[in-house]
Amino acid sequence: MLDTLLAMDIWVIASFMGAGVVLNLTPGADVIFTTACGIKGGWRAGVAAAVGITLGSLVHISLAVVGVSAAIIALPHGLDVIRYIGAAYLAYLAVRAWHAKPDDQTDLKATESLKSAISKGALTNILNPKVGLFILAFLPQFTDPSIGPVWQQLLFLGLLFSTTGFFINGLYGVISGLSRSALQARLSILNKISAVLFGGLAARLVLT
Repeated sequence: MLDTLLAMDIWVIASFMGAGVVLNLTPGADVIFTTACGIKGGWRAGVAAAVGITLGSLVHISLAVVGVSAAIIALPHGLDVIRYIGAAYLAYLAVRAWHAKPDDQTDLKATESLKSAISKGALTNILNPKVGLFILAFLPQFTDPSIGPVWQQLLFLGLLFSTTGFFINGLYGVISGLSRSALQARLSILNKISAVLFGGLAARLVLT
Protein backbone atom coordinates (compact mmCIF):
# COMPACT_ATOMS: atom_id res chain seq x y z
CA MET A 1 0.00 0.00 0.00
CA LEU A 2 2.87 2.37 0.78
CA ASP A 3 4.19 1.94 -2.76
CA THR A 4 0.81 2.99 -4.16
CA LEU A 5 0.62 6.07 -1.96
CA LEU A 6 4.16 7.14 -2.84
CA ALA A 7 3.32 6.77 -6.53
CA MET A 8 0.38 9.18 -6.29
CA ASP A 9 0.98 12.58 -7.91
CA ILE A 10 1.54 15.24 -5.24
CA TRP A 11 -0.31 17.80 -7.36
CA VAL A 12 -3.31 15.51 -7.63
CA ILE A 13 -3.32 15.15 -3.84
CA ALA A 14 -2.97 18.93 -3.43
CA SER A 15 -5.87 19.51 -5.84
CA PHE A 16 -7.96 16.97 -3.95
CA MET A 17 -7.18 18.63 -0.63
CA GLY A 18 -8.08 22.06 -1.99
CA ALA A 19 -11.36 20.85 -3.44
CA GLY A 20 -12.13 18.97 -0.23
CA VAL A 21 -11.53 22.03 1.95
CA VAL A 22 -13.78 24.19 -0.23
CA LEU A 23 -16.53 21.55 -0.15
CA ASN A 24 -16.27 21.16 3.61
CA LEU A 25 -16.33 24.93 4.15
CA THR A 26 -19.54 25.21 2.15
CA PRO A 27 -22.45 25.08 4.61
CA GLY A 28 -24.24 21.77 4.20
CA ALA A 29 -25.88 19.10 6.30
CA ASP A 30 -22.74 18.41 8.38
CA VAL A 31 -22.13 22.09 9.08
CA ILE A 32 -25.77 22.63 10.03
CA PHE A 33 -25.71 19.64 12.36
CA THR A 34 -22.52 20.64 14.17
CA THR A 35 -23.81 24.21 14.45
CA ALA A 36 -27.09 22.99 15.92
CA CYS A 37 -25.25 20.77 18.43
CA GLY A 38 -22.92 23.63 19.36
CA ILE A 39 -25.86 25.94 19.95
CA LYS A 40 -27.70 23.32 21.99
CA GLY A 41 -24.85 21.91 24.06
CA GLY A 42 -21.87 24.26 23.87
CA TRP A 43 -18.60 24.11 21.94
CA ARG A 44 -17.65 20.69 23.32
CA ALA A 45 -20.89 19.25 21.96
CA GLY A 46 -20.14 20.90 18.62
CA VAL A 47 -16.73 19.23 18.46
CA ALA A 48 -18.23 15.93 19.60
CA ALA A 49 -20.78 16.18 16.77
CA ALA A 50 -17.88 16.72 14.35
CA VAL A 51 -16.24 13.55 15.71
CA GLY A 52 -19.47 11.63 15.13
CA ILE A 53 -19.85 12.97 11.60
CA THR A 54 -16.28 11.96 10.84
CA LEU A 55 -16.96 8.44 12.10
CA GLY A 56 -20.04 8.31 9.89
CA SER A 57 -18.09 9.46 6.85
CA LEU A 58 -15.50 6.75 7.53
CA VAL A 59 -18.31 4.20 7.36
CA HIS A 60 -19.34 5.55 3.95
CA ILE A 61 -15.73 5.49 2.78
CA SER A 62 -15.31 1.90 3.95
CA LEU A 63 -18.50 0.90 2.12
CA ALA A 64 -17.30 2.65 -1.02
CA VAL A 65 -13.95 0.89 -0.83
CA VAL A 66 -15.55 -2.56 -0.67
CA GLY A 67 -18.22 -1.67 -3.23
CA VAL A 68 -21.24 -2.02 -0.93
CA SER A 69 -22.44 1.53 -1.64
CA ALA A 70 -22.59 0.79 -5.36
CA ALA A 71 -24.68 -2.31 -4.61
CA ILE A 72 -27.11 -0.31 -2.44
CA ILE A 73 -27.53 2.27 -5.19
CA ALA A 74 -28.45 -0.53 -7.60
CA LEU A 75 -31.29 -1.74 -5.35
CA PRO A 76 -34.74 -0.38 -6.26
CA HIS A 77 -35.76 2.33 -3.76
CA GLY A 78 -32.81 1.40 -1.53
CA LEU A 79 -31.62 4.99 -1.26
CA ASP A 80 -35.16 6.27 -0.64
CA VAL A 81 -35.59 3.95 2.34
CA ILE A 82 -32.31 5.11 3.89
CA ARG A 83 -33.17 8.74 3.14
CA TYR A 84 -36.58 8.57 4.85
CA ILE A 85 -35.15 6.81 7.90
CA GLY A 86 -32.55 9.57 8.20
CA ALA A 87 -35.21 12.28 7.82
CA ALA A 88 -37.38 10.65 10.49
CA TYR A 89 -34.43 10.53 12.88
CA LEU A 90 -33.64 14.22 12.32
CA ALA A 91 -37.31 15.09 12.84
CA TYR A 92 -37.17 13.22 16.14
CA LEU A 93 -34.12 15.26 17.18
CA ALA A 94 -35.96 18.45 16.20
CA VAL A 95 -38.94 17.59 18.40
CA ARG A 96 -36.67 16.77 21.35
CA ALA A 97 -34.72 20.00 20.96
CA TRP A 98 -37.93 22.04 20.70
CA HIS A 99 -39.29 20.65 23.96
CA ALA A 100 -35.95 20.60 25.84
CA LYS A 101 -35.75 22.67 29.02
CA PRO A 102 -32.68 24.63 30.15
CA ASP A 103 -32.71 22.67 33.41
CA ASP A 104 -32.06 19.49 31.41
CA GLN A 105 -28.64 20.77 30.28
CA THR A 106 -26.58 20.71 33.45
CA ASP A 107 -22.88 20.05 33.91
CA LEU A 108 -23.77 16.72 35.49
CA LYS A 109 -24.88 15.54 32.08
CA ALA A 110 -21.86 16.87 30.19
CA THR A 111 -20.25 13.47 29.55
CA GLU A 112 -23.55 11.94 28.52
CA SER A 113 -24.22 14.89 26.21
CA LEU A 114 -20.86 14.51 24.48
CA LYS A 115 -21.42 10.80 23.91
CA SER A 116 -24.89 11.59 22.62
CA ALA A 117 -23.54 14.22 20.21
CA ILE A 118 -21.00 11.74 18.84
CA SER A 119 -23.55 8.97 18.34
CA LYS A 120 -26.13 11.33 16.83
CA GLY A 121 -23.54 12.84 14.49
CA ALA A 122 -22.44 9.40 13.31
CA LEU A 123 -25.99 8.11 12.86
CA THR A 124 -27.12 11.25 11.03
CA ASN A 125 -24.21 11.00 8.61
CA ILE A 126 -24.62 7.26 8.04
CA LEU A 127 -28.35 7.70 7.32
CA ASN A 128 -27.64 10.37 4.72
CA PRO A 129 -27.23 8.45 1.44
CA LYS A 130 -26.04 11.61 -0.30
CA VAL A 131 -22.77 11.32 1.59
CA GLY A 132 -22.18 7.88 0.12
CA LEU A 133 -23.17 9.09 -3.34
CA PHE A 134 -20.83 12.05 -3.07
CA ILE A 135 -17.91 9.89 -1.98
CA LEU A 136 -18.50 7.49 -4.85
CA ALA A 137 -18.68 10.37 -7.33
CA PHE A 138 -15.89 12.58 -5.96
CA LEU A 139 -13.03 10.37 -4.76
CA PRO A 140 -12.56 8.18 -7.86
CA GLN A 141 -11.82 11.28 -9.96
CA PHE A 142 -8.46 11.57 -8.20
CA THR A 143 -7.40 7.95 -8.58
CA ASP A 144 -5.15 6.37 -11.22
CA PRO A 145 -5.39 2.58 -11.78
CA SER A 146 -1.98 2.59 -13.43
CA ILE A 147 -0.14 3.34 -10.19
CA GLY A 148 -1.75 0.69 -8.01
CA PRO A 149 -4.99 -0.70 -6.57
CA VAL A 150 -7.77 1.89 -6.70
CA TRP A 151 -9.19 0.80 -3.33
CA GLN A 152 -5.95 1.83 -1.62
CA GLN A 153 -6.09 5.26 -3.22
CA LEU A 154 -9.76 5.63 -2.28
CA LEU A 155 -8.99 4.73 1.33
CA PHE A 156 -6.13 7.24 1.52
CA LEU A 157 -8.13 10.05 -0.10
CA GLY A 158 -11.12 9.25 2.08
CA LEU A 159 -9.03 9.54 5.24
CA LEU A 160 -7.69 12.90 4.05
CA PHE A 161 -11.19 14.15 3.28
CA SER A 162 -12.55 12.98 6.65
CA THR A 163 -9.66 14.62 8.52
CA THR A 164 -10.13 18.02 6.91
CA GLY A 165 -13.88 17.65 7.38
CA PHE A 166 -13.43 17.03 11.10
CA PHE A 167 -11.40 20.20 11.65
CA ILE A 168 -13.73 22.37 9.59
CA ASN A 169 -16.93 20.98 11.10
CA GLY A 170 -15.32 21.19 14.53
CA LEU A 171 -14.54 24.85 13.94
CA TYR A 172 -18.18 25.54 13.11
CA GLY A 173 -19.17 23.68 16.27
CA VAL A 174 -16.74 25.69 18.41
CA ILE A 175 -17.92 29.02 17.01
CA SER A 176 -21.60 28.19 17.50
CA GLY A 177 -20.87 26.80 20.97
CA LEU A 178 -19.06 29.94 22.07
CA SER A 179 -22.00 31.99 20.81
CA ARG A 180 -24.21 29.83 22.99
CA SER A 181 -22.05 30.62 26.02
CA ALA A 182 -22.56 34.33 25.37
CA LEU A 183 -26.33 33.74 25.32
CA GLN A 184 -26.50 31.33 28.23
CA ALA A 185 -29.53 33.12 29.70
CA ARG A 186 -31.54 32.39 26.58
CA LEU A 187 -31.10 28.64 26.32
CA SER A 188 -34.78 28.06 25.57
CA ILE A 189 -34.48 30.24 22.46
CA LEU A 190 -31.30 28.45 21.40
CA ASN A 191 -33.08 25.11 21.78
CA LYS A 192 -35.78 26.35 19.41
CA ILE A 193 -33.12 27.43 16.92
CA SER A 194 -31.52 24.00 17.13
CA ALA A 195 -34.91 22.39 16.57
CA VAL A 196 -35.48 24.49 13.46
CA LEU A 197 -32.06 23.52 12.10
CA PHE A 198 -32.69 19.81 12.72
CA GLY A 199 -36.16 20.11 11.18
CA GLY A 200 -34.74 21.92 8.17
CA LEU A 201 -32.21 19.13 7.68
CA ALA A 202 -35.00 16.55 7.77
CA ALA A 203 -37.01 18.47 5.17
CA ARG A 204 -33.95 18.92 2.99
CA LEU A 205 -33.19 15.21 3.08
CA VAL A 206 -36.74 14.37 1.95
CA LEU A 207 -37.27 17.10 -0.63
CA THR A 208 -33.91 17.16 -2.42
